[in-house]
Amino acid sequence: MVLKVVKYGDPVLEQKTEPVTEFDTPELRKLVDDMFDTMYAAKGIGLAAPQVGVTKQVTVIDISAGEEGGEKLVLINPEIVERAGSQLGEEGCLSIPGFREDVKRAMRVKVVAKNVKGETQELDAEELLSRCMQHEIDHLNGVLFLSHLSPLKRDLIRRKIRKLQKAGEW
Repeated sequence: MVLKVVKYGDPVLEQKTEPVTEFDTPELRKLVDDMFDTMYAAKGIGLAAPQVGVTKQVTVIDISAGEEGGEKLVLINPEIVERAGSQLGEEGCLSIPGFREDVKRAMRVKVVAKNVKGETQELDAEELLSRCMQHEIDHLNGVLFLSHLSPLKRDLIRRKIRKLQKAGEW
């Protein structure tokens, strides 16, 4: 089921999320399935639970955007345990539609997370997958990609969004 993606301005996007404590439940499996459906419908490559109004540490990722052969990743209670290198690349966010900016991130990360069954997994990622993991884990900590921008760029985007909100287009 496709869920409603929460847009910038909703306080849930800037809240720290709660760890998942019960695994392999019908509710958790449904949330993960619905998040993948929502992400694919929005043509995204990653989605964090707060973006659908759920304050749990759950994120789904598929950098193929649903193409055949893509790898669906579920990260529950993820933690970045290692970062290396640096990359600068364009990022967007399903909760901030229409805005894309260059963001500096680590080139490689090592992430420890649980899967739906509660099993621990260790993942090494680089380039786009690394960027996506960092972006989604930021969401779980109440951090939006806007906070990685210069104050000038951030304020410019916020003003444009306020204008869209006033016009009823946000």
